[in-house]
Amino acid sequence: MTEQPSSVAREGQWVSLFSGGKDSSWALYRALESGLDVSRLVTVHPEGDSYMYHVPATRLASLAAESVGIPLVEVEPDDFEADDADESGAQGDAELRPLEAALTDLDGDLSGGLAGVTAGAVESEYQTSRIEGMADRLDAEVFAPLWQENPRELADAMLEAGFEITIIRVAAYGLDESWLGRTLDEQAIAELEDLNESHGVHILGEGGEFETLVTDGPHMDRAIELEYSTRWDGTRGTLKIEDAWLAE
Repeated sequence: MTEQPSSVAREGQWVSLFSGGKDSSWALYRALESGLDVSRLVTVHPEGDSYMYHVPATRLASLAAESVGIPLVEVEPDDFEADDADESGAQGDAELRPLEAALTDLDGDLSGGLAGVTAGAVESEYQTSRIEGMADRLDAEVFAPLWQENPRELADAMLEAGFEITIIRVAAYGLDESWLGRTLDEQAIAELEDLNESHGVHILGEGGEFETLVTDGPHMDRAIELEYSTRWDGTRGTLKIEDAWLAE
C-alpha cells in the first residue's frame, strides 16, 4: 500500500473508497490535503455481513458526500456472489467484483481516466491485498495514509484535525450498550486503550469491534445530524437511524 501518492503519479483523477466511517473519511481528508484530484466517492452497500466493507449506515454516505461536495457513486449488492462462497477468501473476491466493475466504468468516464483510489485500511492484509490486486488490474495507484500507522496516533490526529466521530455499532467484549451513539473523543480513546490491554479491543476497531460515522470534519461544509434508537442483543448492538440531515 502507498502511504503517499507517487511523485510521478499517473494522469487522471482519483476516486475515494468511502463508507462515511472514520478510516475512509481520514483517507479522503488526507488525499485532499495532499492535493490529489478526488473527483468521485464510491460507496458499496453490502447485504448482511461483509469481509471487505464497512456495513452499518452506508446509506448516510450520500449526506456525507453532499457535505464534502464530491459526487458519490453507489454500488448496490445485486451482483454480489457472497452467498455462493464457502470460504472467506472467495467471499471477499466475490464482494470485490461489483466495486471493480464500477471503477472500470469510472476509468472510462473520468477525464484522463482513473489515476488511483484512496483506502482506509490500517492493518487488514485480507482487505489490502485485494484492493492492491484490483488497483494493479486497473493500472491505478492506491493511497492509504492509515496503513500500518500507530492506532493511538491516528486517533489523536483525527481529533486534532476536528473530526467528530460517532460510534454506530459495537461487537466486542468490554463494549456495552452505552457505547452506542457515543462520541469518539479523548476520554473514549483512553478507555479503548484500557480495553485493548484488558480485552484486546483494537483502539480503532480494526477487528470489527466497533464501527463509526464521521458527522463533521474539516473536509465537510455541514455537520450530519442524527435521530436514532439503539438495538442491543446483550452482546452487540447498533444504532437504528430514524432520521438524518445536514445541519443549517
